[in-house]
Amino acid sequence: MTQATLVYLHGFLSSGGSAKAAQLATYLAAERPDLHYLRPTLPDTPDEAWAAVCACLEPCLAQGPVGLIGSSLGGFWATCAAERFAVPAVVVNPAVHPQQLLHQFLGEQRNPYSGRTFTLVPEHMQVLAALDRPTLAHPERFWLLQQSGDEVLDYRVAVDYYRAGRVTLETGGNHAFSGFERHCPEIVRFLQL
Repeated sequence: MTQATLVYLHGFLSSGGSAKAAQLATYLAAERPDLHYLRPTLPDTPDEAWAAVCACLEPCLAQGPVGLIGSSLGGFWATCAAERFAVPAVVVNPAVHPQQLLHQFLGEQRNPYSGRTFTLVPEHMQVLAALDRPTLAHPERFWLLQQSGDEVLDYRVAVDYYRAGRVTLETGGNHAFSGFERHCPEIVRFLQL
């Protein structure tokens, strides 16, 4: 028996208990209880986070169709995984080329969700750069949900990067993506789950 799986990947200094992950859980419990929903809390450093993403997805892929959704840095992980494992992904205000963004966080950090402290070092930027791709090999697998009012990331970078895929650009909003829950039904449809 096959089992379809939806995996939510959270952003930097966040967790699987983030607001959007919880909103999606509420929608799926009411409308799609048949879907296997995973929202792992990823390790804080890039090398460990990528290993955790792969370890999470590999058994799911053996059981049936998989769809990804990722927000902020989780959008980068979802993009990497969608390209590697040939699955569709919805990316929400994603971090594009995160090695250029996270260098400002080098040094000791504390995850407010877990309370864990860790140190971000230049080698972590090299890990991100090695995974980063200048262009998408299969843009048709991606749906960008972007709000122009994102106060953390320049929305134009994401719109340009994902332009050959499906793009929804909303005026205003914020990095958390105001009104995310409105898109839950269409997210599941896009991911073909």
